[in-house]
Amino acid sequence: MRYRFFLFILLVGLYVIQPAKAQFSSSPKHEVRAMWLTTIGGIDWPRTSGQKAQKLELINTLDKLKAAGINTVLFQTRVRGTTMYPSKIEPWETCLTGTPGKNPGYDPLKLCIDLCHERGMECHAWVVTIPMGNWNKIGCKTLRQKHPNLVKRIGDDGFMDPENPQTGDYLLQICREIVDNYDIDGIHLDYIRYPETWPAKLKAKKTIQQRRNHITDIVRKISHQIKPRKPWIKFSCSPIGKYDNLRRYSAGGWNAHTAVSQDAQLWLKEGLMDELFPMMYFRDNNFFPFAIDWKENSNGRLVVPGLGIYFLDPKEGKWELDQVARQMNVCRQIGVGHCYFRSKFFTDNIKGIYDYARAFDATPALVPPMTWATNSVPSSPKTLSLDGTRLHWEGAHDDSGAPYLLYNVYASDTYPVDISKAENLVAVRQTKTSIHVPAHKYYAVTAMNRFGIESKSIQLRHRIDHPAPHRPAGPDQFFSEGNIFVLPSKENTLDAKYIIIETLQGQTITVIPYTKTIDVREIPNGIYQLRSLGRNGRNHRIGFLTIKRP
Repeated sequence: MRYRFFLFILLVGLYVIQPAKAQFSSSPKHEVRAMWLTTIGGIDWPRTSGQKAQKLELINTLDKLKAAGINTVLFQTRVRGTTMYPSKIEPWETCLTGTPGKNPGYDPLKLCIDLCHERGMECHAWVVTIPMGNWNKIGCKTLRQKHPNLVKRIGDDGFMDPENPQTGDYLLQICREIVDNYDIDGIHLDYIRYPETWPAKLKAKKTIQQRRNHITDIVRKISHQIKPRKPWIKFSCSPIGKYDNLRRYSAGGWNAHTAVSQDAQLWLKEGLMDELFPMMYFRDNNFFPFAIDWKENSNGRLVVPGLGIYFLDPKEGKWELDQVARQMNVCRQIGVGHCYFRSKFFTDNIKGIYDYARAFDATPALVPPMTWATNSVPSSPKTLSLDGTRLHWEGAHDDSGAPYLLYNVYASDTYPVDISKAENLVAVRQTKTSIHVPAHKYYAVTAMNRFGIESKSIQLRHRIDHPAPHRPAGPDQFFSEGNIFVLPSKENTLDAKYIIIETLQGQTITVIPYTKTIDVREIPNGIYQLRSLGRNGRNHRIGFLTIKRP
């Protein structure tokens, strides 16, 4: 039965989708849509110098990711024995200033967390574990000076010794420092495995199972310490994309379980990890059956295949967009998420991947709840009301132990609002208890704890089609059922040089010159705020735009 399912999915997966005409799988309400944001050498970020420029660059990058439906950012936090935050254990990463170990004058990790949370996205700290980089660079050199027995030299590079018990203790210190000092949503271990270049003479001293035990001991040590501290934090890793040989498909000698000693499926089974992001940078039969294998052995935890979109770049490979499109559709069909490697290839829209992703993920998605971690369900919010254009509610309560609740807002043309439909989500993971919304809608709000478990909704039983007599008229409502909408003539008193289109949460989508006809073909369906921007830098809201194409 299992292999009949394999065959069915393979037939679906090998069907060639024409991206411009693709019929997407129905967009689910819960799905991980993630991005690896790489900082080593500033290859994704930062590509500018100076604190102000780097902050603006990160804002622009995260705005683009949010607009394309990304809900999880894996931010490279420990790079090669260097960090993107003020650590008491390791030196600053060079990419921030160009000078090894120099303080950039701000905290990039905190900035990324805050910006992600403002946009309703999770931020996970991506921790590179075993590789230490060049033997004489600051990260490796500093660790060698402090702990000479922890580092092995292989060629020009240094690697932490997975067979030394103190390696797990040291990596635990790094993870604990992050968990204790930051409102992070996850700890993501990268390269938690034996180096493929591990010397043969050292390999001969250990069996494959012994090497797997060493890596699992590190994982267990970190998991058992950080999960009790903040149990809502997702603990994850990025294993090699093929777990092992399958009955009908060979891994070709490169797999997690045997080649590099990653017993990742065991980590899910034992509850040591909550989520896996297998690096599935392969095509066709090297992708589809192995993706299904991860899903079938997930033990109810989250599996998010990593997609090698860097191969779309002619300098990196010879992939075409339809190959990634097939993988995304099959991932959705079998109930797993998708994660892109890496950010710059995505935001640069290599071979149209950004445009395709925006269409594929046109409706928002919540990260699936960690039902294995708690059975606590928040209470519903109270006393939902609409005051002009601002929706208000009273906060809920929760017994999960997490420090605060989040709120999701739904809107619909009909009552009651169906909160099971992704297309009704208009704002996710809100920390405040009010939000600007347009009229002419019914609304519902739910509370959600940090485990992602959602309350029942409170529903607004009426909608405001016309303002009450004692209330001044609200802002205009604009509608577009295609790619163009027309603004009314600008009043002479309005100092408006530009139009800002932003989400209901305040995230800027685009800034365009103030003209009567506005082209919105690049903006997905949804409800947006329209603001004017004058020559003096002042702006004010002039209305709401609903884009609803067939």
